[in-house]
Amino acid sequence: MRHEFVECVPDQLDENVLYISMNYATAVHKCACGCGREVVTPLSPTDWSFTFNGDAVSLDHSIGNWSFPCRSHYFIEMSRIVWAGPMSDEEIAKGRAWDVARKTGHFGTAEAVEMKAVSPATRGAWKKFLDWLKG
Repeated sequence: MRHEFVECVPDQLDENVLYISMNYATAVHKCACGCGREVVTPLSPTDWSFTFNGDAVSLDHSIGNWSFPCRSHYFIEMSRIVWAGPMSDEEIAKGRAWDVARKTGHFGTAEAVEMKAVSPATRGAWKKFLDWLKG
């Protein structure tokens, strides 16, 4: 998978390209299974993080497309797709509960759950605004 640093994510995504927008703290790509669905991974202390070594990128943690019909599950490590095993509905529910707990712990309020529903572009712009206010 190749990567492209972009200001804004293009309307049409190419296969096997991870688009990374630092402006909007978001990485976007087409699902690695080939189903063509758009996968959005917000970059934040409570969502995904990425590393770039000057040549390749990695996302941390795995990408589980549980709401897609394909239910694909994989990592992006050193610009390669590494397939992970399937997860049961119970495992997915535990993972989602852990995610909400982590967000609540980070933000200290129920704001964490509300932030999950905000689009990545809005969340990135909102973060920039809050950073500007702080100063």
